[in-house]
Amino acid sequence: MKIAVIFGGSSKERDVSIASGLEVISGLRAGGHDVIAVDTAKGVLTTEAEDSLAGFKVLNKPREASTHVGTLVRSPLAVVSVPEIENVDVVFVALHGGAGEDGTFQALLEASNIPFTGSGRLASAIAMDKDVSKRLMVSVGVPTPAWQMFMSGDNGMKNILGYPVVVKPNSQGSTIGLSLVHDPEVLPSAIAKADQFDDEIMLETYVDGRELTVGILDGEALVVGEIVAPSGIFDYESKYQRGRAQEIFPADITTAKSSEIKELGVRVHNTLKLGDYSRVDFRMDGDGNLWCLEANSVPGLTPTSLLPQSAKAAGIEFPELCERICKLGITRSRDGKINH
Repeated sequence: MKIAVIFGGSSKERDVSIASGLEVISGLRAGGHDVIAVDTAKGVLTTEAEDSLAGFKVLNKPREASTHVGTLVRSPLAVVSVPEIENVDVVFVALHGGAGEDGTFQALLEASNIPFTGSGRLASAIAMDKDVSKRLMVSVGVPTPAWQMFMSGDNGMKNILGYPVVVKPNSQGSTIGLSLVHDPEVLPSAIAKADQFDDEIMLETYVDGRELTVGILDGEALVVGEIVAPSGIFDYESKYQRGRAQEIFPADITTAKSSEIKELGVRVHNTLKLGDYSRVDFRMDGDGNLWCLEANSVPGLTPTSLLPQSAKAAGIEFPELCERICKLGITRSRDGKINH
């Protein structure tokens, strides 16, 4: 196959996207495919530009886009219009955050009739909006922690959930802007932190317990895994720095509990109208109750990412995973089944 891997961009998750994109490029080339590397902020990369990214590592904290993209930021429309993309079999979307994950880029690809991986415009937008996602989960009987929404600048809102409470931007990934708040006096600063990344801020009841996750591929659940983070929160540093968290696949849980997580994960995936693949995250409290936190329409594909680990535990090595995702995107486009 001839494949364009689209990554980078200018969102807060640029570094994560670069790491994902490089892994996907390597995996697809290992499978014998013709791959074009495209950074949405810089265009089609030369061999030299690709080589300069060798050994790229995600930093402990997300960088400001302006410090490493500068004036090179391009619009998604400009990327879709580059001649090299016109004749590819499929575009592999390895963008995280911003226009690359919220449905904007997917809408442009759909309008241009370019086959692409992942989910369509509506599903991408829904999954990116944590409030809307949770409303839909509740509508189909999927338990999710209680939450309330704050609008930026609304100083009259009161926390009605109690403590501890998780504070996070409504439409950010990689736990960017997230805080776990135990005391009322810390809440204003946590809200101010989240407010830097989104005009809508979510407060969510903290579920003390185990963090579990499951990958979904072609509508079927893979292997359930557990994340053990030192701080109790699987934060940005824990996600992308080796050794910061234990990621155990398969999770040490009963067969019945694993089946329950898989069933709920597929239900969430289908309810949000997600496409070729996703990852769904849960907390399990001390009584064994499951609480769905969110679904990821473009889960990370870095060396430490959870979806590849979930797939590997199911017997799917990384090059095969990337190839299967590409074939799913091609088939969906050929059959006219755009996941809106």
